[in-house]
Parts: sequence; C-alpha cells; structure tokens
Amino acid sequence: MIRRMTDTALSEENASLKARLAETEAALEEAVEAQRRLESIVGELQREKFAARSEKLDPEQFNLPLEDVELAQGVLEAAQERARRALKGDGATGPRAPARNRGHLPKHLPRIERVIAPESTLCPCGCGEMTRIGEDTSERLDIVPAQFRVLVTRRPRYACRRCSGAVVQAYAPEHVVPGGLPTEALIAQVIVSKFGDHLPFYRQAEIYARQGLALDRATLGSWVGRACFHLRPIVAQMRENLKAADRVFMDETRAPVLSPGRKRTKTGYFWSVVADDRGHGGTGPPVVMVHYAPGRGAAHALRFLEGYRGRFVQCDGYSAYDKLTAVERPEGAWQLVHCWTHVRRRFVKRLETDGSPIAEQILHRIADLYAVEKAVRGQPPATRLAARREHAAPIIAALRPWLEAQLSRIPRSSKLAEDIRYTLGLWPGLIRFLEDGQLELDTNPVENQIRRIALTRKNALFAGHEVGAENWAMLASLIATCKMSDVNPVDYIAQTLRSLLDGHPKSRIEALMPWQFRDPSSLAA
Repeated sequence: MIRRMTDTALSEENASLKARLAETEAALEEAVEAQRRLESIVGELQREKFAARSEKLDPEQFNLPLEDVELAQGVLEAAQERARRALKGDGATGPRAPARNRGHLPKHLPRIERVIAPESTLCPCGCGEMTRIGEDTSERLDIVPAQFRVLVTRRPRYACRRCSGAVVQAYAPEHVVPGGLPTEALIAQVIVSKFGDHLPFYRQAEIYARQGLALDRATLGSWVGRACFHLRPIVAQMRENLKAADRVFMDETRAPVLSPGRKRTKTGYFWSVVADDRGHGGTGPPVVMVHYAPGRGAAHALRFLEGYRGRFVQCDGYSAYDKLTAVERPEGAWQLVHCWTHVRRRFVKRLETDGSPIAEQILHRIADLYAVEKAVRGQPPATRLAARREHAAPIIAALRPWLEAQLSRIPRSSKLAEDIRYTLGLWPGLIRFLEDGQLELDTNPVENQIRRIALTRKNALFAGHEVGAENWAMLASLIATCKMSDVNPVDYIAQTLRSLLDGHPKSRIEALMPWQFRDPSSLAA
C-alpha cells in the first residue's frame, strides 16, 4: 500500500513537472520568436541609420577598406626601392620606369620649372665643354598651402598748382563690408566652405587661426549675412528661370532650427525643387532651388510651386504631394511622376532582412527597367520614348499582374505585402514615364542635392533661427546650381558680388546666372 501511494504521488508529481515543462517550453518559444522580431526591427533601424543610403554597388566602395593595405604596400615598395639602390650604388644608372604622369596633369595648372644640371659639364677626358644632346623631363604635383594676403588699395589725390579749387580723386569702390577686412573672394571662400564643403564657421575659424588670424565665427557669419543681402536678386532670377521648366523634381528633408528661449531645436524642413534636362539632352539650364518651411504639409509644396508653368512633378510617395493634383491652374493640374528608386529601396530591405525570393525577383525586373534607361540616357525624348515602349512597356505590363498574384499568396500583415501594396498604390505615377520621353524613372537629381544639405546639417547640427535657415537655403541653391553647371562656386560668387557692387543693371541680371558664367580659370567643383 505504501508502494502504491508512493507510485501515485510520484506519478502525479511527474505529470505536474511535465505540464510545467511544457508551459516553460511554450513560453521560451514565444520569447525566442519575440527576440527574433525585435532583432529584425533593430537590424532595420541600424541599416536605416548607419548603412549606406544608396543600394548601388559602386566598385569604388569596396576599395575603401583596402586603403590601409595600400598604405602599407607603399611603405614596402619604398623600402624595396631603397634596398635596390643601395645594392647598385646611389649613382647607378639603369633602365627606369616610364614617366606615366607626363602630360596627364591639368594644363591650366601653373608650371614652375627647375633645372638640375651636373656639377661639371667638362669632359672627364679633358676634351673641353660637353654639348647638350637632350633632356629627361618629369612632372610632379605640388601644392602651395592656402595663404592669406593683404590687398592694399591706394587712391591718390590730385590738385592744380595754379588754382586752389580743383582736387580730383577716384571714388572708393563699394565693398560687401564697408570699411571691413574681407574681399569678395574671401567671403566667397567662407560661403562655399560652409554650404558647399560642409565646414561650419567655428572650424574655419580654427583653420584661419593657424595663419595667425583671429576671426571668430560671429564675424564670419556677419560677412556671409551681408553677402546674402546682395545675392538675393540672383537667387530670385534663378527661381524665375526654374518656373519655365516643363518638369521639376521635388523632395524635402529635415532642418533642425534652434527654438529661441527653449534651449532645444524644433524641426523645420528644406524643400528642394530641381530642373535638370540633361537626362534627355535638353538645353534648359540646370537649376536648384532650396526653400525653408516650418513644416512638411502640402501647403508648403503648393506655396513653393506657385507660378510654375510645368505639367509634371517627379516626387516620392509622400501623401502631401497628392494634393497637387487637385490644384486648378491655367496649365492644368499637376501630374505626379513617382520614383522607382523608392520602390526598389523597399524590396532591397526585404531581401536583406528576410531573404525573400519574391523581393529578389522584383529587384531583377526593376533592374531590367534601368538597363533600358541606361541605354538611352542623354538621348532625345523621342528616342527615349520609342525605346521605352519597345523594351520597358512589356516589363511593366507583366509586372503588375505578377505583383497582384504574389499579394494573394502571402500574409496580408507581412512587410512584403505592405511593400507590394505601396507599389500598386503608386502605379499610375510609376508608369507615367512611358508617356513622355522627358520624364525620368526616379528622383535622383533632387535626392543628390538633398544629400549635400544633409551633410551640412550633420556638421552644423542646426540653424540658429528661421532667418538663418532661409539664408542657408538660399546659399545652398546658389552653390548647387554652380556645381550642376560645372562652375567653380568660389570664382562665381566672388565675381558676381563684385559685379553687383559695381552697379550691374537689374535689367541684365540674366547675364549673372551661374550657367552664363564663363571664367577660363573656373573648373567644376
């Protein structure tokens, strides 16, 4: 009886332990699944914040981790070369590698020649002076560190010795900073260093201090602010040129602005509008206009596009742009052209996160569309349109039913289903490039400009106030347009400021546009 009671107790305890074990295993499985979901979310957030923004596999990117290896290789080659010279003797003359740099350095760079002659040109045999029979020439790239100089202006006065009434003197030229230190060239350098090369004023002040110049960032900011006042007519005329474009690209990015009295920033936005006809061989000037707005609503997009006479806006799938299509205009409502790069980016994320074969197939089909575009880039619109209708249209015709079929086979709550629904929701705008050869597949022209603003934002952290953000937008517009026109922005801003100060007539302001600038020393930045 005791044995039976013991067996029964053990059996009951065993059953209880098994039940508890089953509950623990179920809870553990749920915890593991939750951990997987969290790891997936964290992985996406890390890629969103830290990974490369472009999904293009640029071969140059793979060389970046090898730079240290190449540096070590250079040390090794220098040591080997010194060892060979030591074995042969310092004066040994043997066959040398050809001077491959000869003739490859830019022609506009000044040449400083030096002649290295033998210590004696007398014949060792006592025959007398030797005759020059040729020479070896090599070119090496040298640099003169940035050097300040003082520009002294003298205005002599003249008087007549026969009478005391006539005294003549040339008028003093007007300057951006009356009676101040900087020339127009120095102010242009400060502007481009911050808004083109992403160097905040305090870093520039540290660079100037190494030259013995005490220029604090407040002084630099004041100089740039005065230049903004004079450059406003230029940017206003650029916007008038942009209004004539038949198609514009549009995008927006955050603009942190310091909130007065709160010791923290508030979020504004930089809206970029770009006209770039180079993709279809157009002759219109490339123009970038950046605007600051305190928000991201559709009202700001409508305000910045007021007066534009074009028909198309190329943009991403942000819902605020949808309201543009309801605006009544003499030219007709805006037509939205959506971006295949944004669609592709979603499926790249699905492939990286989930290894989805469906996402991989979609990426292959989008790649086929871009292969067609690559073959006709820069061609006239009619040629581009004919190629698209012959090669891209069949891909598009097969893609939509295929996407709909895949959508019916996967869970509705999955991320992949969400991405497919996003793509199908933008379908009219995604296929509009099949109707006009001037349109592009993506919004890359404006995204490239937004990226530069983001780099300046990363280094400058925030704008001091909204007026500062507006000036930031204005100067970013000017520098970006210079770069798209292959114009050195430092030369352009310096000479344009000088022309405006010298009284360039407002009626001929078009002659001062960046795409009209023709300076022989100017090169693409």
